[in-house]
Amino acid sequence: MNEAEYLKGQLEYRKKFMEQINEIHSATSLNAILIQLKDSIAELFKAERITIYVADIKKNTLVSRVKSGDELQQIVIPIGPSSIAGYCAFSGSVVNVKNVYDDHELRMINTSLRFDKSWDQKSGFKSNQILCVPMNFNNVLIGVIQLINKRDQTGFNDTDISYVSELAASLSIAIHNIYRISASTKIIRQKSRYNYLLDKNIIDERDIEKANKSSELATLGMDQILMRDAKITREEMAKSLSLHFGTDFLLFDPQLPPMDAILSKIKPERLKKEHWVPAKIENGVLSVVMEDPTDLGKQDLIKFIYPEYRRISFVASFREDIERFIDHYYHLESSTVSGDSTSINDLLSRLEDGEEPDVEQEVQRVSEQDSVIVQLVNKIICDAYRMKASDIHIEPYPGKSDVLVRVRVDGRCKIYQRIPYKYKHAVTSRIKIMSGLDIAERRKPQDGKIDFKKFGPIDVELRIATLPTSGQLEDVVMRILASGEPIPFDKLGLTERNASVFEQCVKQPYGLILVVGPTGSGKTTTLHSAIARINDAETKIWTAEDPVEITQKGLRQVQVNPKIGFTFALALRAFLRADPDVIMVGEMRDEETASIGVESSLTGHLVFSTLHTNSAPETVTRLLDMGLDPFSFSDAVLCILAQRLARRLCSDCKEQYKPEMPEIDDLVEEYGRDDFNLAGIDAAAITLFRPVGCEKCNDSGYKGRVGLHELLEGTDAMKSLVKRKAEVEHIRAQAIKDGMTTLKQDGILKVLQGITDLKEVRRVCIK
Repeated sequence: MNEAEYLKGQLEYRKKFMEQINEIHSATSLNAILIQLKDSIAELFKAERITIYVADIKKNTLVSRVKSGDELQQIVIPIGPSSIAGYCAFSGSVVNVKNVYDDHELRMINTSLRFDKSWDQKSGFKSNQILCVPMNFNNVLIGVIQLINKRDQTGFNDTDISYVSELAASLSIAIHNIYRISASTKIIRQKSRYNYLLDKNIIDERDIEKANKSSELATLGMDQILMRDAKITREEMAKSLSLHFGTDFLLFDPQLPPMDAILSKIKPERLKKEHWVPAKIENGVLSVVMEDPTDLGKQDLIKFIYPEYRRISFVASFREDIERFIDHYYHLESSTVSGDSTSINDLLSRLEDGEEPDVEQEVQRVSEQDSVIVQLVNKIICDAYRMKASDIHIEPYPGKSDVLVRVRVDGRCKIYQRIPYKYKHAVTSRIKIMSGLDIAERRKPQDGKIDFKKFGPIDVELRIATLPTSGQLEDVVMRILASGEPIPFDKLGLTERNASVFEQCVKQPYGLILVVGPTGSGKTTTLHSAIARINDAETKIWTAEDPVEITQKGLRQVQVNPKIGFTFALALRAFLRADPDVIMVGEMRDEETASIGVESSLTGHLVFSTLHTNSAPETVTRLLDMGLDPFSFSDAVLCILAQRLARRLCSDCKEQYKPEMPEIDDLVEEYGRDDFNLAGIDAAAITLFRPVGCEKCNDSGYKGRVGLHELLEGTDAMKSLVKRKAEVEHIRAQAIKDGMTTLKQDGILKVLQGITDLKEVRRVCIK
């Protein structure tokens, strides 16, 4: 071949190659690239086979989306040195093997590299040469191109590698763009799903965006979250979905006859995971209910499972109703949070009767996964979560007294259920197994955690504490840890003065800010809301917490572990070496942590922390008694915010009334008559609200909680008192002079606004 012919051949090859690149970039779907174009790509390189792998970064695997022949449907391989394509993805380098059966050649590339001969044995195809080239886009692994066997058996040369690398770059861009377009299309389709509701102004796009960010999205689905949060009726949602899908909408009907022969072909676990189920047969047409009846992939799957039905009707339904269909047809008991058809009483009725077993028998039973005990504990946790409880108390009593289960909702405990005394050891043991505690140790306290998504349908974490009680029993307290985004700053319930002073302090370049109050008073929530005001790309923020409950993008959050010596003090020292602008310490439990915090605030850092004290003025004397230097502390302190949580009056049923003069006098006296007069409130015009009780608040009259605050500002006069170690009363007097309203005064102001009542204010604060 002369040089002219060679150049002509190269130009023709380049032309074909560019045509292939153009086809790749004009493809509208991943399947179009990976299935329709695979043969032409293989022909281009004179390869017998081609496999294009797409990376699944979360699972650290490569998945083939190409069926290279009829013998294999799908290949999934780990990213790592155990396979040629896996090593290519792992190392990010080109791998060109002349003979895959030559173990020495493979070991020269990497000592762990192997060729899985079972692929050839299964298919009857003999692999020889393999060329693998990684596909990357912006340093992110997209996948791997794998060419198998050069037809002339000469092996893949440098020219092939150059062209395949160029092809890999184009494929990476094309696949990335398809993923990006698919993501935006999903959002558009999601909005169009609710066009009827949007057009009728029943919801707006903010409702959809909020539901899309919900932590319960995977569990409940978008439809259920919108119906719950936006108060949409099932009928309205069903109409919207029916119009969107262009299909009928089928709700759960327990009168539908069973279809055992049809349902025997597929397991209920798979149906629940994929959200579809055959529902009925009419006139030879099989009706299948689906959460998304337009899902072509699921339609193909269903047609494959039921080839005997030439006509299959795909109809829409709610996820909740689909699960109820599955439970009904397979005679299962549902244990999901929504649509739970098994009540706590049903579970209790299924517990066996008989004499009280001993401790070892009960522990043995629960260790063997007694299904009713497992469901019972899951049900207690799910119901408490649904009730928005903060704590669950399991309280066994000696003798034949029932086990009492109480839950704390809005700061108040109430009885949830009584469990037969025969199961007092079994329930405790089940909880200890879930939290990884020693079930044989019943003489001393233990603490642990439960990641509940491993055991039940909701993604929530619980902190567990067991305490030995009389009669060789154990109490269990489970705290349901809050999670998610911080509350917006303007939703904290701060008065205008408190919000202004607090925000001004938060925006200072350095100093010490403390939020104080008892356990469960919302201190961490307030701190995160404050930090959210200054959380930006220019500010490096470190937090040490126990545990990390609220997460924020941009924060570097660390969970301390005192059991291994990783204390708040140690975390704080480490932070100072990590170039911080702002530091948040979960709690100043000792003099060492407090001293380092003060020193940090004096060396150019803004420090946030919490403390367990009753009021803002008492915090000053507490820290000084702890051993802090009064001069350093006075220079450091910007403000101290004390807070409590009182129950809100239910907005649906609270009743307005005109109080009698004795009640007004009591209110004025508790506020402070002089301060009340200075506030300019007309006592004669006061109207108050009282609790009534309705279905939405479980007849308690209260729903949700509101913060009561007192904010001590670090003014020059206050700093002077701190340096002199003044008495609490003098500090309180100066703080009031500086504009502070006490906890009780702040509560009374919220009583006058109709947010809460005086009984609640008296319950949570004294002064």
